[in-house]
Amino acid sequence: VQLVESGGGLVQAGGSLRLSCAASYFPSPDYVIAWFRQAPGKEREGLSCIRKSDGLTHYADSAKGRFTISSDNAKNTVYLQMNSLKPEDTARYYCAVLLFFGGGIQDIAPILSRHTAEFDSWGQGTQVTVSS
Repeated sequence: VQLVESGGGLVQAGGSLRLSCAASYFPSPDYVIAWFRQAPGKEREGLSCIRKSDGLTHYADSAKGRFTISSDNAKNTVYLQMNSLKPEDTARYYCAVLLFFGGGIQDIAPILSRHTAEFDSWGQGTQVTVSS
């Protein structure tokens, strides 16, 4: 499965961006898409994830209240709407997929802490730069 992110760019503080994560296809409906970001010199940070089967979402504390994850199943695309952007949101943003997720509700949140290799596919990332 190939993932392609888009929608990044340069925006002033307080502005908004909507990132897209488009997939070539999904072999099953039991997948989870997660959004991450990584700034230079910093560790990867999990932001949010969504389970396709029931639309269940989870947000990291840093994303709550400003970021919204959603999906357009007809387009095999997951979005990350980011509002009230701050300079500290500057990073490269990635999406990743778990193709066959059989966990329960209690297993959704820990997805954002999974190792990179546990995901079935990653996109190439899209750069977000927020100017002050």
